[in-house]
Amino acid sequence: MSPPQPGVTVFLTGLSGAGKSTIADALVAQLEAEGRAVTVLDGDVVRTHLSSELDFSKEHRDLNIRRIGWVAGEVVKHGGTVVVAAIAPYDAAREEARALVEEHGRFLLVHVSTPLEVVEQRDVKGLYARARAGEIPQFTGISDPYEEPSRAELTIDTSQTPLEESVARIRAAMDPVG
Repeated sequence: MSPPQPGVTVFLTGLSGAGKSTIADALVAQLEAEGRAVTVLDGDVVRTHLSSELDFSKEHRDLNIRRIGWVAGEVVKHGGTVVVAAIAPYDAAREEARALVEEHGRFLLVHVSTPLEVVEQRDVKGLYARARAGEIPQFTGISDPYEEPSRAELTIDTSQTPLEESVARIRAAMDPVG
């Protein structure tokens, strides 16, 4: 019997509406169609079930991402595949998540770098309009910063890169060399 493959976490980060969940859904569908079990940690879902007591202060955003990193690390420890889709606006918190995962396996940070102007045009939930009107305080990209990743393995702008190509690029980066 061959040794188990190391686990991997694909961590999609970017502004609200950048395409993180769309890419995650397509990636997960492809992986599952190949018979691979995948754990999905979507930022909105994690906030509902694991971090419901947290607000959107920097401290709580960082704690939320640390929790996601810890859970991902536990799955990866057992050879699992994790797909994370979270705004994760602060670089230091993303790097903490990376460290928690890399104790046990691989971490692939994907910066979904779709420009603010594009995500505001998409604004399917009306969040940017509400944030600009002052109805939503601490909104990433408007009244709160989004720090570009310092160590992204991939950068994908969904206004320039079709979904199929985005998933293909991630898949290529996921497959270990050798």
